[in-house]
Amino acid sequence: MFTRRLKVLALRSINAHKYSHGVVGVIAGSEKYPGAALLCVGGARRGGAGYINYLELESRPSKLLLATYPDVVHISNPSESKANAWVIGAGAPSLPKKFLLPSSKFLILDADALNLVDQSKAEFTVITPHEGEFAQMGYPISKPEQRISQALKAAKDLHVFVLLKGPSTVIASPDGACLVESSGGQELAVAGTGDVLAGFVASMLASWNPDNSKDVIQVLQKSVRAHSLAAKRSTRHRNPMTATDLLNELPLVIR
Repeated sequence: MFTRRLKVLALRSINAHKYSHGVVGVIAGSEKYPGAALLCVGGARRGGAGYINYLELESRPSKLLLATYPDVVHISNPSESKANAWVIGAGAPSLPKKFLLPSSKFLILDADALNLVDQSKAEFTVITPHEGEFAQMGYPISKPEQRISQALKAAKDLHVFVLLKGPSTVIASPDGACLVESSGGQELAVAGTGDVLAGFVASMLASWNPDNSKDVIQVLQKSVRAHSLAAKRSTRHRNPMTATDLLNELPLVIR
């Protein structure tokens, strides 16, 4: 049985308050995929940020969130949030035609929001594609050995951090640094685990608040490793694992 806990959460000072360790803004979920909002917000609640905002765009995911997470604060406009990290895209949220990306230090783009990458003005932008989405962005992978080179190319071309999901997750930065986190396994190959990861990454960045590329990539690696360990532990007593199992396991494997 797993007893190991990863030390991945940012330390909180004795004088901490709810805003002092990061605020996450979330735009996720839709009438068609309302559960993605719960999974993404659920991941954000576990990454150390002290305050979570959810931007209400559609009623069904908003109602589910209100019933499930009473601690999450709903807003109707991004300007209402003090978020230093925004995560956008899980569950195909219906963004307005002239939608402007929120201003923040960190921006995490997932799923349908990947096509907004060229609009980002964030200091640090992170994209979290799987290989199919990566190919749609113009970075196809036909052989496993291309994963690193394509991730590095996209990071440089787009000036973003690439978190390329898969059996081994490739994390590449725009300055040419690259890490491969191979702790994940086939248990993560179920719907919704990527939504959890996107929210968790946003919260980790918001709470750690790194100021340089080297520290950002280390926070990303911590996030992926914790996500993977939670999945592995979950399969010991919940097999096959689901994304909600993963959410329940995360707080049991990190400190």
